[in-house]
Amino acid sequence: IKTDMNKQFDIQYLGSLRTESTHLKSGTKIMTDAPVDNNGKGEMFSPTDLVASSLVSCMLTIIGINFEKSGRDLGRVNCDVEKVMASNPRRIDEIKIIFDFENKLLTESDFKLIHHLADACPVAKSLHPDLKITTNLASFYGA
Repeated sequence: IKTDMNKQFDIQYLGSLRTESTHLKSGTKIMTDAPVDNNGKGEMFSPTDLVASSLVSCMLTIIGINFEKSGRDLGRVNCDVEKVMASNPRRIDEIKIIFDFENKLLTESDFKLIHHLADACPVAKSLHPDLKITTNLASFYGA
């Protein structure tokens, strides 16, 4: 079925529980594989892995935009991410994120802002409210 839409991605099923997504503007490709616990080989990101990765990438991007607009250096941020699956129905139950900021000059006020920005990122706002998003951001300012 053809529709009048502004096509941004081309996604193909390759067989063997794998897909290939092409970002049409840049030509960048992402391949997915089903996870081992769901009949796949687990050799690439799964679609649900991409949801968790997209959430954290969005949070970091929104935080980075805010810092750049204010002329401040956020510095490098590393994140450890755990995606917790549930069943009946199979879905992401929780995404756990540990932020590690290399910039040691960030203040309590900075972390309150960072926490607010992370919660307000478009991906977080697009996910179902039952999905738990757990971060260590509040621990940076004692909340």
